[in-house]
Amino acid sequence: MTNNKSRTAIILCGGRGSRLGAISKKIPKTLVKIQGKEILWYIIKFLKKNKFNHFILPLGYKSKMIKNFIYKNNGFDSKIDLVNTGVNTNISKRIFNVISKIKSENILLLNGDTIFNFDINKIFLQHEKSKLDATFLSVETTYQFGTVCMKNNKIVNFKRNIVFDSVNIRSNKKIIAYNYAGIIFIKKKNLIKYKKIFYNCENFEKDFYPMLIKKYSTNMVKINGFFYSVDNVKDINIANNKKTVEFKNIILVKNKIKKIK
Repeated sequence: MTNNKSRTAIILCGGRGSRLGAISKKIPKTLVKIQGKEILWYIIKFLKKNKFNHFILPLGYKSKMIKNFIYKNNGFDSKIDLVNTGVNTNISKRIFNVISKIKSENILLLNGDTIFNFDINKIFLQHEKSKLDATFLSVETTYQFGTVCMKNNKIVNFKRNIVFDSVNIRSNKKIIAYNYAGIIFIKKKNLIKYKKIFYNCENFEKDFYPMLIKKYSTNMVKINGFFYSVDNVKDINIANNKKTVEFKNIILVKNKIKKIK
């Protein structure tokens, strides 16, 4: 990729973040602070480090606060398109409303509520080289409920908060289901071709992705690195507790990213 070549990322950050309760009444979810910095700050800094230079933010709930945040940070010295897509607009229509702003052939589409630190540039280059229509990223997640562990039809343990990356589907045990990270590389032309279809989708992922997988060449890559999704107040508290052993990486991530100029 030459220095003049655009690499677009669409960061979905227009939702209400209703699971955050009283917090979301004051600020949009993507501006929640983790270890002193906003989630969106981490996302843009990491993507810049990984050679993304064009960002599209489909705005909705409390859009003025996000605009002020971008202006306060001098636009992160990047090309950032801030597009008002409506307060009550679903994800499908938000994406539809920003398609004309996309500059690169392959784009990164991701949620605006995760903090990560892995070699996303490497995965993007692999996606481009393979000429795939879409590459889904998967990640490990924690199952918070109790689990009975068995081996050779014998109970061997009981655990809570187990970490898993895939599960078997009861209706078809030949299929293994991996946890989607909310991050996908996808060709711009596929969004353009089917924009009228997914414009009417109630759920973009549920309605559009199965069709994309059925008709085009797709792949899945497991994330090897740091990944943390902020879904509720508990996630925020864990992330901001510096004494929490499981979250020590976030401090390292912050220190590392501060060196970026």
